[in-house]
Amino acid sequence: MPKINVMGYEINYEVCGKKDGEPLLFLNGIMMSTLSWAPFKEAFEDYQAIFIDFFDQGASTKETKPYTQELHVEVLKELIDKLNLGKVHLFGISFGGEVAMQFALKYQDRVQTLLLANTVSETNALMQDLEEAWDYAASTNNGLVFFNATMPFIYSSKFYRENSEWLKGRAELFNQTLTPEWYEGFRRAIRSAHSLNITNEIHKIEVPTLIMGGDLDILTPLENQVAIHERIKNSKMVIMKDAGHSSMYEKPIEFASILVGFLKTYKKSIVIK
Repeated sequence: MPKINVMGYEINYEVCGKKDGEPLLFLNGIMMSTLSWAPFKEAFEDYQAIFIDFFDQGASTKETKPYTQELHVEVLKELIDKLNLGKVHLFGISFGGEVAMQFALKYQDRVQTLLLANTVSETNALMQDLEEAWDYAASTNNGLVFFNATMPFIYSSKFYRENSEWLKGRAELFNQTLTPEWYEGFRRAIRSAHSLNITNEIHKIEVPTLIMGGDLDILTPLENQVAIHERIKNSKMVIMKDAGHSSMYEKPIEFASILVGFLKTYKKSIVIK
């Protein structure tokens, strides 16, 4: 995968689909990387799909000092410019959705559509307490401790019951592959969202917007998605039944269908006679 220097960071990215397709940029959740999107590439083959790792993620540069999500916004702006993408369809899930909304507020003229899944417009008291718990778990550099502290909030209880053996394998994978460097990057990233609060600003977003939420999401409850939907004028909202915070993995077909369906129809006028 290629890398591009943006504001002194080596940003890892991957481009799939049509070279001349409309650019569709994917912003990761906090524990994700470009590799997380491998199962979905074919679903977005009609677009120029661009998957990126934020710094402190995947194969991109690791930071060494504290920062806020505003820095991701500026890096993203320069990356879009350097890749000559023009206006983009901007998708963000969870952490990536937070960055996407902030980008849309500051650089709305560069956004064709805004696509959000399982995200929030502010870090409330519950999430700040979870931040402390997850930060401590990451400080142990123990994959099993970290897995047990985080994953029950990522997947729905239904998914947990039905996929317990697979999850055990994932826990062991965490223990074998996550490095001290990865944990330090995670800790910086999670702190970067500590003071997020754009709830009273997002009404300024006027681009076509899709909001996707899972009805079993514990980490960013459905009410958070509803709050965003109510504030962004003419936004569309879809609720995925029996899906937790990791809706893209729990309901992959529904997830891809909703996203592609919106992109194919948001400019259409469908008249029922």
